[in-house]
Amino acid sequence: MTLPSERPTAAPVRDFTVLLSPTPRGARLARLLGAEQLRSWGLPVDPARQVIAEPAVDAATHGRVPGRDFRLTFHVVADTLRIEVTDTRGERLPDPQPASPEAGSGRGLLPVEALADRWGVTEGRFPRKTVWAELRLTAPEPESWSSGAVGALPLQEPGGKDPTKPHPFPPEARDHSGG
Repeated sequence: MTLPSERPTAAPVRDFTVLLSPTPRGARLARLLGAEQLRSWGLPVDPARQVIAEPAVDAATHGRVPGRDFRLTFHVVADTLRIEVTDTRGERLPDPQPASPEAGSGRGLLPVEALADRWGVTEGRFPRKTVWAELRLTAPEPESWSSGAVGALPLQEPGGKDPTKPHPFPPEARDHSGG
């Protein structure tokens, strides 16, 4: 018989959701409120702040429907932060394309692809779509060390991604994780 005090405690599941106007101000608030929520949970703010910014700006620019808000949602399960931005332009799916080096904008979801461990788009109940990204919250264990020089840092895969680590969220439609 297992006593209540002997039961293993599960990692807390945290959720946060806010509706924002599909305007530049709403996109800015998504980044600011998201960063503040992560800070209040004691979680790292970066690179999540950059990952929030891109789909929030897209929701305010390309997903804008007058009178309809977009939604920012976080889910923290175990050591994974899932960021979701849902807008009401389901017919306009993101199509990441490289921007010219001279362009001041147009990089779209390329920063999300570079920073997230996994990301994708889920087509919701019409007319919605959700752009989601997952970030691992813990530093990966180093597999090898540099030459041993004093102050050397562990070598890690770019972005700290570990393709062998299972994700707490199931694969989604249009998963862009590459693995």
